[in-house]
Amino acid sequence: MAEDISTQQLIQRIESLRKRMITTATVQGFTSHESLEISQELDRLLNMYENRNNRNVLSCDHKAVKTR
Repeated sequence: MAEDISTQQLIQRIESLRKRMITTATVQGFTSHESLEISQELDRLLNMYENRNNRNVLSCDHKAVKTR
């Protein structure tokens, strides 16, 4: 998945994977191959989301310092 998707699309994908992971883990077990693959993809997307938010916060902080 490319990093050029919108934040809203990223949130939707995270929610979709979270539901899929819960279902898969419930049926196949938390340590099943598919559960682990979904979990790793979910981690990657959550990290991407977190990095975007950190960049936005840093950008806002930097702008606030410049205007003082």
